[in-house]
Amino acid sequence: MALREECGVFGIFGHPHATSLSYYALHSLQHRGQEGGGIVSSDGVALHARKGDGLVSEVFAKDGFVGLDGSSAIGHVRYPTAGCGGFENLQPMVFRSGKGDMAIAHNGELVNAPDIKGRLEEQGSIFQTSSDTEVFAHLIRRSYQPVFRDKVREALRSLVGGFAFVLLTPHELIAAQDRNGMHPLSLGRMDGATLVASESCAFDILGAEYWRDVEPGEMVVVDANGVHSDRFDMPGERRLCSMEYIYFARPDSDLDSVNVHAARKRLGKQLAIELPVEADIVIGVPDSSTSAAIGYAEQSGIPNEMGLIKNRYVGRTFIQPSQELREHGVKMKLSAVRGIVNGKRIVVIDDSIVRGTTMRRIVNLLRSAGATEVHLRISSAPLVHPCHYGIDLHSYEELISSQMDVDELCEWLEADSLGFLSIEGMLEAFGRNTSRAECGRCLSCFTGEYPTVVHQPPRPAGKVIPLVTTGMHQK
Repeated sequence: MALREECGVFGIFGHPHATSLSYYALHSLQHRGQEGGGIVSSDGVALHARKGDGLVSEVFAKDGFVGLDGSSAIGHVRYPTAGCGGFENLQPMVFRSGKGDMAIAHNGELVNAPDIKGRLEEQGSIFQTSSDTEVFAHLIRRSYQPVFRDKVREALRSLVGGFAFVLLTPHELIAAQDRNGMHPLSLGRMDGATLVASESCAFDILGAEYWRDVEPGEMVVVDANGVHSDRFDMPGERRLCSMEYIYFARPDSDLDSVNVHAARKRLGKQLAIELPVEADIVIGVPDSSTSAAIGYAEQSGIPNEMGLIKNRYVGRTFIQPSQELREHGVKMKLSAVRGIVNGKRIVVIDDSIVRGTTMRRIVNLLRSAGATEVHLRISSAPLVHPCHYGIDLHSYEELISSQMDVDELCEWLEADSLGFLSIEGMLEAFGRNTSRAECGRCLSCFTGEYPTVVHQPPRPAGKVIPLVTTGMHQK
């Protein structure tokens, strides 16, 4: 089974309302995972856990926070990918032993987890889940280091991949970031307490102050004596996931000191510069493409309109765990505004094309509502390679841009034109040096150049489309 997760994590140490604050923080991170979640609290003596399937509000609807006592807590919202479903894989995971209890919440993927798991099983370890988080826990428990934080440090040194961990014991909270900093993880402060979260928007909802990011290769330990920074590995080249800016993160979050909404507006503006088109209105696919549509409209001078309405009670189709659920989600999720699009030439801005089903449905919706032309502009480069660090892009077969070139894809989508933003344009919008060697972003799903050694899945018998600097097809 695949051992992959892309989620949201939160932690707080030293606040009398740690559990309720964790609950509200997880609400702000709900966009990172909607299939399940949980909170583990510490009262200084023992760990108390509650987790379940569904949204955060559903998990805690019945009994609230009964039994979740303590001034420290960690929380998790889950987005399961292939092989990671099931209650046993819900996080935070609690591990109890005679040496002490610990809970772990994890965002990312360990590319060497299968190798480590196989070796540990040969040595007698028994695994209860299909999650690579449990692999990390086994490494910690097998360490001979006398102090817990040293056990964690030693275990972290064995891991390869993109990961952001938050651990909780009865007495301390630990946050750690992989050596390339592929997943966002920030520190905050509030009323003398220390907080850690996948995105800074979690601090905003609590009225907390953003402090700084956890650095690549850093392990931050928080206990009664304060905050202690240590390194388990020398930092490598910074490679924050580009898809955080393009799709995953909330617009009000700041990642690596770059506001996500501002970055997406710049993506849209750059898209208008590279791929102009004559049209009557610009519409964004809600919600992750709204900012890019604003930028495209501002740069092009074409009015920005609300041509698509999202049903707020349907979750993101890309983070549904199966293709069948994604397709049903697309049908329920969006409606075209006939009074806006009828008789119009439309520029549709979307952040990415993964499997293509959503975009094809959107084109059909708009044509059925009377659009005379539908021009697609994508504020990222074509996704042509799998991700090995936590995003639900496991194989070439799932990526339609690895099977079709831009011309073929435009025909399949039944659009009047299709264009993708260049990688150089993406990097410019992210606000970093546009040299790919120094950009500070992971581009592996666009380029196939991975920051770590990976177990690459076999390529399909058909073609994998070479990366184009800027792809555009016009009928």
